[in-house]
This record gives sequence, C-alpha cells and structure tokens, in this order.
Amino acid sequence: MTDFFRKRTANAKNDILSGITVALALVPEAVAFAFVAGVDPLVGLYAAFMIGLITSIFGGRPGMISGATGALAVVMVSLVAEGNAMGAGDENLGLYYLFATVILMGAIQMLAGILKLGKFVRLIPHPVMMGFVNGLAIVIFTSQLGMFKDVEGNWFTGSQLWIMVALVGLTMGIMFFLPKITKKLPEALIGILVVSAIVIFGDLEVATVGSFIRELGGEGLKGGLPQFQFDIFNKVPFNLQTLKFIFPYALILAAIGLIESLMTLNLVDELTETRGDTNRECMAQGGANIVTGLFGGMGGCAMIGQSLINIKSGGRTRLSGIVAAVLLLVFILFASSYIEQIPIAALVGVMFMVVIGTFAWSSFRILNKIPLSDVVVLVAVSVLTVIFDLAIAVIAGVIISALVFSWENAKRIRARKRMREDGTKVYEIWGPLFFGSILAFNEKFDVKNDPDHVEIDFVESRVSDHSALEAIFNLVNKYEAEGKSIKLKHLSEDCKVLLYKASPKFREVVVEAVDDPRYHLAENPEAFPKPLSTYKLL
Repeated sequence: MTDFFRKRTANAKNDILSGITVALALVPEAVAFAFVAGVDPLVGLYAAFMIGLITSIFGGRPGMISGATGALAVVMVSLVAEGNAMGAGDENLGLYYLFATVILMGAIQMLAGILKLGKFVRLIPHPVMMGFVNGLAIVIFTSQLGMFKDVEGNWFTGSQLWIMVALVGLTMGIMFFLPKITKKLPEALIGILVVSAIVIFGDLEVATVGSFIRELGGEGLKGGLPQFQFDIFNKVPFNLQTLKFIFPYALILAAIGLIESLMTLNLVDELTETRGDTNRECMAQGGANIVTGLFGGMGGCAMIGQSLINIKSGGRTRLSGIVAAVLLLVFILFASSYIEQIPIAALVGVMFMVVIGTFAWSSFRILNKIPLSDVVVLVAVSVLTVIFDLAIAVIAGVIISALVFSWENAKRIRARKRMREDGTKVYEIWGPLFFGSILAFNEKFDVKNDPDHVEIDFVESRVSDHSALEAIFNLVNKYEAEGKSIKLKHLSEDCKVLLYKASPKFREVVVEAVDDPRYHLAENPEAFPKPLSTYKLL
C-alpha cells in the first residue's frame, strides 16, 4: 500500500506548482473566449472549471488541460446571435440555446467514444501533425499580439509599449534562464509572481487581468458556484425545429472538440513518451460538455497552449489538471481581487515561451529532405490552421495525404508476362489492386490476342477493395466471352470468399491448390516465426 501511494505522489510537488501556473493562465483565455462567443465571462470560467476537472479525473491523458477554447468560441458566435434573434431583446435566449447545443455536442462525443472512433487519430500523418503544431504556434502568437493594443484597437506607443515589452521580455528571460540555474522551481509561476510584484509594488500603469475584463465589458471575476440551469427546459422548446437548429452546430462543435483534443493528446504523448487512451478521452470530453451545458458553461475541449504549459512546468499526472481546475473555482469564489492584479504582460510572456517551444523548428531543416508532397501537406495545414481552424486544416491535410498515397500506389501496379511450354500465357501481378490502380491493371491485358489459356497470378499483389473485385470479375467475363479459359491463382482467402459470393462460376476459375511457399507466408505469417532472412533458400 505504501508503494502504491509513493508511486502516485512522486511528482506531486511539480503537479501542484504546475497546476497553479495553468490556473493563472486559464483566466484571461477563458474570459476572452467567452467574449468572442458573446456570453458573460463567468460562462467561460465555469466551462474551464467543470471541463478541466472532469477530464482531468476521467480523461484518457493525464497532464492534459481542457477548458473553453477559441476554436469552439468562433462557431458559437453565430449560434448565440441566431438564438437571441428568436426571442425578445432582453430575454438572452441565445445563451440557453448555447447550453442545449453543448449538451447535444457532449452526447455526440460520448457516442464517438462508445463506437471507439478515437482510434482513427492514428491515421493522421506526421506532416499533418507538424503542420498543425506550426499553425497552432502562429495562432497563439498572433492572438497574443492583441494584448499590445488598447480597447479601440490602436497599438501601444511610447512608454506604454516599452513597459509592456520589458515586462514580457522579463517573464521570458526568467522562464529561459531559471531552469539553467535550478529545475526545482516552476519557471512560469516564478515569472508571473516576479513580474506581478514589480507591477504592484512599483505602481506601474499597465493592463491587468481586471482591466482586461472591464475593457471587454465585464464587471469582474467575482461569482458563485455554478448553478443548474433549469431555464434551459423552460425557455428552449424541445421539438424538431429546435433540433434542426442546434444539431448542425452541435455536430461541428463535437468534431472540432474531438479533433483538437485527440491532436493535443497525440502531442502530449510524444512529449512525455507515454500513451493516452483516445476512446476514454472522447467519453470524458463528452461527459464534461454535458455537465457544463447543464450547469451554465459554454463547453470546451483540450487546450493545447495550457497543456504545453503544464507539461513543460513538470505536470504529468491527473493531479496537475485537478489543481488547475479547483484553483480556478477558488479564484472565482475567494481570490478574484488578487487575480485581477496580475499583469497581462506576464501571461503574454508565458504564452510566447509556449509558442517557441511549440513550433517545430526542425521542419525548416527537413524541408529539402522529405518528399515534395509532404512539404505541401505540412505548409497547407499550417496555413489553413491560421486562416480557418484546426478541424478544417487537419481534415484537409489528411485528405491531401490520402490522395497522394493513393496516387503513388496506383502507379505501382505491374504485370510480368511469360509463356509456358503448354502454350498458357501467365500474368504475374505485382503491387496493390484497388480503385486507383484499376485502369492501369486493365491495360496490362490483351484479351483478343491472348492464347486460349490464360493464368493470372496474384501472389505479389493484394486485392484491396470492391473496385478491384469488380475489375477481376469483368476481366474474367471478357476472356470467357472470347471463348478462352482463364485461371486465377494465389488470391487471398477473403478475396476468394467475396468472389464466390459474387458468382458461383468463380469456383471453376479460382485455383485452390497452392504449392508456392510465398503464398503461405502472405496468408499465414505465423508459419514463419523467424525473419525470412534467417531461412535458407533452396
């Protein structure tokens, strides 16, 4: 029992200190995203608390931080606006439609977990991952540049600009040099505390978390515990018309939330050299969004910037996320006046260091060493992440990669032709046979001029899909229409089963008796337990 607790508390100090840092960084992000969505700051803060707590306890990736995110907030803008237009001016109906949508979004995400769709994240190619990381770093960087503007959108000038730059630079300097002196102190938290002390005791006129909230139209961080939103059931009519309105939004939000969460999980896996559970994360994200919708939160997903802050600050277990979420609620309930004094410059400095650590600088070094198609994917995903959002970028990157892969494999189909002594013409097929290679496959055969007996050998080929089966079926019919005999050899078992289902005549065409050891190896790898190179070839 002692060993059990020792193993789980070995990193407790780092997790707690990292959780404090993340909680401080969560505040302005959650507030900003709430205003982007057109709702009260507390709606964003409650979402960050509830989603962060639930996913930290039940999620599939210890150390990952979830909360209200900009990718979802952008979609919510039109949802809230359309919802408000359905009611009276002061009814604020859009907020309750948002809560209902978040609940449905959570249900969709839980369904994805039940169906084990999380495993499909492994289909994301590495160039897409690198492009996503680079695009994300650029998005985080450009989002922080807004902190160098006043409420009217004008850039800081004069002493205001230089003080901001100096404080940001000081925070970054502390985070860069402190680990070289000692690794026992959390550099991000120390940077925030030092810069905050300088601003408070030096009585500097700079933007703080409090002034940031007030400039955006809020009254402050002070609030109570999240309350169950009974008004959802009173104000939102639960009928087909409502479902038609909220379902498209819920589906888009669920897809964006899962993609961003699973991509973040993948990234944290690489950084920590461990493996998370994608399906469990889908379930946790879905459950968290259902709860946050019922208790007045705007919904959310994994936060890549805060997750990286947590990992780089030493957070590794579920404790770090739990501490961050609970402290966020403590800030709302008891310490709002202190948190509001934290200078925005300190948080910007932390995020800039996250940008430097997030960007895959190695991508510049490998651009001339990888295939051109991978370069195109990497750059395209980076650009699309900046212009649109993460979901569109990742989906586009996967589609481009899949098309390139299909095209390259379509060109690999080969046919080696030879004549036997008995006059039979043999076609030995090499390469994958699928929808992309069908045209090239059909061009290999000369049905009219071939001899009366033809044999097609698939030992070095793999029949991959229905298009390939249809191509074989049509080829057999063409030879038979010319009155010629055709035999198919070395087809895989699953392919033979499908052909037999398509037409009983294939039992006469397919050769079952096989005497080629290569075929046995392909069909039953366990027959050769050692690498093939260790066997003597006779």
